Amino acid sequence: MSEPSDTSPFIQQRNLVDQVADYLTQAIIQRRYAPGERLSEVSLAGELGISRAPVREAARLLESRGLLVSRPRRGFFVRALEARELGDIFDLRLALERHAIEHLVKHYDTEVEKRLSRQVERMCEIADSGADEGARIEEDLKFHRLMFEATGNRRLLRAFEDLSHELRLCIALIGKTHEAPDSIAGSHWWLLEALKSGDARSCRNAIDYHIGVARDYVIQGVHEAQVR
Repeated sequence: MSEPSDTSPFIQQRNLVDQVADYLTQAIIQRRYAPGERLSEVSLAGELGISRAPVREAARLLESRGLLVSRPRRGFFVRALEARELGDIFDLRLALERHAIEHLVKHYDTEVEKRLSRQVERMCEIADSGADEGARIEEDLKFHRLMFEATGNRRLLRAFEDLSHELRLCIALIGKTHEAPDSIAGSHWWLLEALKSGDARSCRNAIDYHIGVARDYVIQGVHEAQVR
């Protein structure tokens, strides 16, 4: 393993494949690799100061997560989501989030409210600080993960976590086609207001709006880009 340099990130041997996968995930989200772009194992291995084997394994892991696609004898490419695929992802997310918030409102208490409120505050701080897109996306997903955790349904949480890999791409698109980061972060307060009301219908309407607006902006933006 080569020594770290000022221009290349240094990845330790421990959990190497996971670390490479995390590095590639952030690079894809931040559009350092464009949708449809081919990943060069040789270049990445050289950039990271490691062998090609962990790069290849990390690419396979990201393929299973829906961030990369492989083509025979050509290697791995960044997945370019089409409008139809985005619609499918958001439809599944909406179904999961509806179930979660309708279940959560029945058991909503001050402790859960504190955890969620602190997370929204954290999201707003991150947005105001001008942090990179990857950090904002992770904090956004953390808020929704806290909601799923609070339901106490482990299988529901697992389903959300499985979907969250593709959601990273979707949320990245929201930031490029929708509002300013602070507006996106602040919109989560509406979900807390609905939960605090104790009304299941208000919660469903709030989550439908929260996810639906994002879905519409992203799909419209992708569709417009594809027809240009």
